[in-house]
Amino acid sequence: MTADGSYRSLFRTPEFTPLFLSTSVGIAAQTVSGLALATLVYRATGSPLLSALSMFGPTLAQVVGAAFLLSGSDRLPPRTTLAGIALSFAVATAVLAVPGLPIGAVLAVVLVEGLIASLGGGVRWGLLNEILPRGGYLLGRSVFNMMVGLMQIAGFGVGGILLAVLSPRPALLLAAALYALSAAGLRLGLTPRRPRTTGRPSIAATWRTNVLLWSARPRRLVYLGLWLPNGLVVGCESLYVPYAPDAAGPLFACGALGMLAGDVTAGRLLPPAVRPRLITPLLLLLATPYVLFALRPALPVAAVLVTVASVGFGASLLQQERLMALTPDELSGHALGLHSAGMLTMQGVSALLAGTLAQLTSPPTAMTLMATASLTVTVTLANGARAKETRPSCRV
Repeated sequence: MTADGSYRSLFRTPEFTPLFLSTSVGIAAQTVSGLALATLVYRATGSPLLSALSMFGPTLAQVVGAAFLLSGSDRLPPRTTLAGIALSFAVATAVLAVPGLPIGAVLAVVLVEGLIASLGGGVRWGLLNEILPRGGYLLGRSVFNMMVGLMQIAGFGVGGILLAVLSPRPALLLAAALYALSAAGLRLGLTPRRPRTTGRPSIAATWRTNVLLWSARPRRLVYLGLWLPNGLVVGCESLYVPYAPDAAGPLFACGALGMLAGDVTAGRLLPPAVRPRLITPLLLLLATPYVLFALRPALPVAAVLVTVASVGFGASLLQQERLMALTPDELSGHALGLHSAGMLTMQGVSALLAGTLAQLTSPPTAMTLMATASLTVTVTLANGARAKETRPSCRV
């Protein structure tokens, strides 16, 4: 833990505050740009599939990054890499605001953004793990997750107002400016650090470490638990715009509020002895309310369901704590990058699947099917973990 195990001690830790503030600005930019782009594409095409892909499509490229780029998570200087990623997002978002840009070009830019972002998660969270004292990662990451919730609430609120009074393109330009501000904060606020691991980034090094991390069954189960139930529920979230075209912003904000409550609970309130036992219940909570979307609830009821469900995202913090306990320190960035890339890839795949189902049926039906799949996966993984615990132990 940090020195006194408090949030105050985190902000006394050198480099934590500039990393936190710059990431906050970047999340605000991501939130505003995602809502604006999804709205722009839906207004132009009327397609739930293309709308979902425009908002969550960048995550589809994460699988490419996981296969080819992740070795850079521990082999590149963090300050330069993070600032460069934020600056590239500023440029790409400004391009998306160009009037008359074809939908095909929009999706191409979105996928390039996802490829660039696949490296960022490992670098950022590996740096956070390096900055904080041993045992402090869970508390530090919980603060970042709470910040994500607050920035999403603010970003979706501001984005919704901008979209109500202006067109999506000014909102995209605002997001581009926020990305540029984040890049400046990272460049000026962080100190130069050497990479955590020697050697040059390469495809071979990426695959070698991926295989090593995947080789242990306990880590495999953690990774699958991080990727699948979460991703399938994000497929439900990707349909907020077609479900409520004029009120998607409030639904996203309610989801962020629920996620904030879950992260506070998991990161600060739960005793260490209780945490492992609550992973599965939180994952079940994450999906169950979306089953009720089969009844096509009115917006106020839908907002309550979304808020309650999103508390279950707190499971991710507890799973990451378990992952760090199973991973050598020198591979922490790569391990967290693999988690981030796999999770975001699954979110993109789920958005694609949910959009396709909504195109063939309806958004409420697709949300119900995705939630049911998430519940099934959660129960299957929990049963698999229990079966492993009952077998005689052996070396792998």
